[in-house]
Amino acid sequence: MIIEDEQDLLNLYKDFLINKGYHISVTNTTASNVLNDYEEFKPDLVILDYKLPDGKNGLEAANEIFGKYPFASILIISAYDSVKQAFNSEKKFVAKNIKLLIKPFKLSKLNELAIDLVNKQSNKQIRN
Repeated sequence: MIIEDEQDLLNLYKDFLINKGYHISVTNTTASNVLNDYEEFKPDLVILDYKLPDGKNGLEAANEIFGKYPFASILIISAYDSVKQAFNSEKKFVAKNIKLLIKPFKLSKLNELAIDLVNKQSNKQIRN
């Protein structure tokens, strides 16, 4: 699942990940339906842009998902280095399967983090 307000970046991430063998079940340019989309598709990974146009940022959307699905895997992407401080101070994320990726980045890093997050999710589900 990819939530990214810039259509060009959304298409770039989607095409890259599909070429790496991922199945992208849903994309959106806002987080207004993030919980409904998660509930419907139950993706292995959610990629969330930090700054979204509907008044909800990626950290808020992640909190919403984790509130109902504590074992979700989420990758937050941001162009703002200052988001690191907010991300690192968010105590709700300490034991969660979540990572932050700051733009610009190499697409190989996106793939690396996606693999890591999905593998950690699989290991948590096996243990529980």
